[in-house]
Amino acid sequence: MKTSSFFQRSELSKTLWLFRREFAVCVIFTMVVNILMLTPTLYMLQVFDRVLLSQSELTLAVLTLVMLFFFAVMAFSEWSRARLLVRTGVKLDEQLNSRVFNASFEAQLNRSGVNSAQPFSDLTNLRQFLTGQGLFAFLDAPWTPIYIAVLFMLHPWLGWLSIVFSLLLVAFAYISHRLTVEPLDKAMAAGMQVNAYMHSKLKNAEVIESMGMLGDLRRRWQARHQQHLLRHHEAQDLGSRMQSVSKFLRYTQQSLALGAGALLVIDGELTPGAMIAANVLMGRASAPIDLMVATWKSFFSARKSFERLETLLAEHPARAAGLVHPAPQGHMRIENLVATAPGRAAPILKGLSADFPAGEVIAVIGPSGSGKSTLARSLVGIWPHLEGRVLIDREPIQSWNRDELGPFLGYLPQDIELFDGTIAENIARFGDIDPAKVILAAGRAGVHDMVLRLPRGYDTSMGEAGSLLSGGQRQRIGLARAMYGDPSVIVLDEPNSNLDDAGEAALVVAVKDLKQQGKTVFLITHRTNIVGVADRILVLHDGAILRYGPTRDVIAAMQPRAATAARGVPGGNAPPAPQPA
Repeated sequence: MKTSSFFQRSELSKTLWLFRREFAVCVIFTMVVNILMLTPTLYMLQVFDRVLLSQSELTLAVLTLVMLFFFAVMAFSEWSRARLLVRTGVKLDEQLNSRVFNASFEAQLNRSGVNSAQPFSDLTNLRQFLTGQGLFAFLDAPWTPIYIAVLFMLHPWLGWLSIVFSLLLVAFAYISHRLTVEPLDKAMAAGMQVNAYMHSKLKNAEVIESMGMLGDLRRRWQARHQQHLLRHHEAQDLGSRMQSVSKFLRYTQQSLALGAGALLVIDGELTPGAMIAANVLMGRASAPIDLMVATWKSFFSARKSFERLETLLAEHPARAAGLVHPAPQGHMRIENLVATAPGRAAPILKGLSADFPAGEVIAVIGPSGSGKSTLARSLVGIWPHLEGRVLIDREPIQSWNRDELGPFLGYLPQDIELFDGTIAENIARFGDIDPAKVILAAGRAGVHDMVLRLPRGYDTSMGEAGSLLSGGQRQRIGLARAMYGDPSVIVLDEPNSNLDDAGEAALVVAVKDLKQQGKTVFLITHRTNIVGVADRILVLHDGAILRYGPTRDVIAAMQPRAATAARGVPGGNAPPAPQPA
């Protein structure tokens, strides 16, 4: 019971505990393998001390057949153990990959600073250690005392000699780890920094080339690269020295074991067969230690991977299933909404409360840094540091299952990200593609004709089209994705930032069309010439609601403030009054 509760202390430990039977069977196979590892020693003893003295061919044949049978059983056990661990590794990955994927996604969503690829590398590292040579090293290690006990049975000197060298190998492994772990970590970190620096600069190759920055950046890269080479050389040199010492210990052990055995044979305390067998057995006794030395770094790496995964899963637990709701009508409400960010003293949004009736277009305007994009993320439930409530049809957005709510929400972020796949897949949000809905959404976004001019139309890969599309065209595809499937609530963050006049006209038509269908649309913009299509305007200033109400009333109220700001009167720093479209 204590062991069970120990393994249930975390989600990751609990998952590993599910495979206790597989690992127990693996221990049994390991026991069989290690017992049968004594076969060569016993066979050698019998050949030298019995067969050669008796000159009996029948005895040799029987011993050989028994030896072959034991070797066959040992080979079968090793094959079964390896096959079991491979299957266990696959099952372990199946148990954890979805949770690690979701937790990694949550970490990125919450801006936790987790490298998006690190959790999957950690999972692979942990799986490979638990189902590979690293586990074999720990399973074989308990058999070293048994081999040493057999050596004591042959002669106490041989047993003590084996103990001395075993302790030397363990001490050397510990010292080697202490000496090499820090240089290796520094070398790896320097290499990652060099690669990250190069990758970040190559992404902006056009800017570098156009402004002649290549030479200066190359010199900076070379300085970092030289530092990486220096650290790598130091770590490699130290590793080579440790490897030389390790070889010295192993060769010394083999030779001294043979010399000690020969001395005992001369003194008549050991037979020649036992001398040869003792040499083999001493090598077998140190084999698990050698394997542990070889996998020492893998063990510490797997332990770090385990700790990182354990922390990740604990900080981002599995999402609750959420309640089942009817299709939302689009009535939105925010209550005492406060949005904060790590490292920032003042909140971004300061206690916002407002009601947004279903089927209306709400324009959110304000100067840069007023919190418009943060409000957009809060409305769709993706801002991580939030207090207060965001309600959809009077239900908190957190109570909705995201997979259930997703099709009823449309979101166009300020930084548009299209994913690897075809244009149709991107518009259809990588779900089941309904051609009619894809074409309808593309038509509303004013991008249908442009897509048809591409070589493969809607089947064009975004990888191929990425170099062919302008920023405005990519924004329109993102707009089509937001409108796909007739969502009830559409949040558009700066939807016209990259659009020309024709694109902006298409956007106005699309918003009017959504309004006629009774959709709730949020237009977050700093270009006020589009807000005339809105039913209501919400003016943000320094994270607070400056004004909110029907478009005509807000425009009328903002006109005097705009005139005051234009004359340079103190206090006239409010955003300019919007003009009807």
